[in-house]
Amino acid sequence: MLYALAAAGGSASYAPFLTLLLPVRAEMIWQDDALQVLAYAAFVGACAASAANILFGWVSDRSGRRREWIIAGALLSSVLLVGMQYVASIAGLLVMIVLWQTAVNMMLSPLGAWAGDCVPDSQKGTLGGLLSAAPAIGAMVGAIVTIPGLADADMRLFLVAALVLGLVLPVVFFGRPRPMPELMTPKRELRIAVVTGSETGGGKARGSAVGRMWFARLLTQIAEAALFAFLLLWLRSIDDGFTDSDAARLFTTVLIVSVPIAIYVGRWSDRTGRPILPLTILSGGGAAGLVWMALAEDAAMAVSGFAIFGVLTGVFLSLHSSQTLRVLPRPQTRGRDLGLFNLTNTVPSLIMPWLALALVPVFGFQALFLLLAGLAAISSLLLATMREN
Repeated sequence: MLYALAAAGGSASYAPFLTLLLPVRAEMIWQDDALQVLAYAAFVGACAASAANILFGWVSDRSGRRREWIIAGALLSSVLLVGMQYVASIAGLLVMIVLWQTAVNMMLSPLGAWAGDCVPDSQKGTLGGLLSAAPAIGAMVGAIVTIPGLADADMRLFLVAALVLGLVLPVVFFGRPRPMPELMTPKRELRIAVVTGSETGGGKARGSAVGRMWFARLLTQIAEAALFAFLLLWLRSIDDGFTDSDAARLFTTVLIVSVPIAIYVGRWSDRTGRPILPLTILSGGGAAGLVWMALAEDAAMAVSGFAIFGVLTGVFLSLHSSQTLRVLPRPQTRGRDLGLFNLTNTVPSLIMPWLALALVPVFGFQALFLLLAGLAAISSLLLATMREN
């Protein structure tokens, strides 16, 4: 439970700032140039986060210490977050974003690997269910600090930093988990069999379970990133009365509904020993939700389609994060390997805009959603056709 709280603190360390506080600050300082500034900040931030996550995962592997890096990252990222109030130039902002993202991932990367050291495989599904609360709590932190009259723009940075430390540090000082011997022993690389329908020689091909898990998440994350960026524009194209407040409530509802479902499904996968089956069903259901969105002709269909996609994808991503720890073969490089998996969170932000620009102006959102549904279906197929030897 303390670890799940810390994971929520990890989400709160970046989500409120990137989605609420930074856009408001950029608009206040740079006004008409705010959109361009935010685009630059998103690009350099994604690059810095990708590199830092791999680097500090590797460092925590080599040093054999997770707690110290988590503490250092939490403190340093909080100081840098508060320091954002003193930035007045675009160059200064970009430098601070790079430093801050580096510090955030100094905390997040060892924190993710720590679960692989200490949570047994028999509880990985339950862990994934608890991790589903992280995005919701991150969103709640943003909602709290932006309550009208509670704090000005600078004080909001202090509040976010304090809440993050309050969420992350308890597991460091009071959790005291010990690495489990069976989780610290290198396991033989899991292999999967791709069923081709032929039982004759050559009818089965071998491949890496790690690679399939990586690509399955990447494809799903591309769809999720596109919906996160363009949901409001799409909803307004169907119903011009749909407001940003309506979209925010829809996002929040989807996040909250995902939590109990993820906990139930995660515990079910633990009890039955079927870690991959729920992921297969969830990604397939997400594809169906995207098809429903492509067919939407009114606001009711649009909202219901997004709700199906959003809930199932949210559960998928939470459970996938914990089950990834099951298939990584070498504990000695667990942090580095999770950093490579983290690329599935950052690379979609670089791919998604080009997909949207290529399809939406010419063919409309329907074509984009059908393409994304195809990607989600491939994700489901990658998982459905793998089994552990």
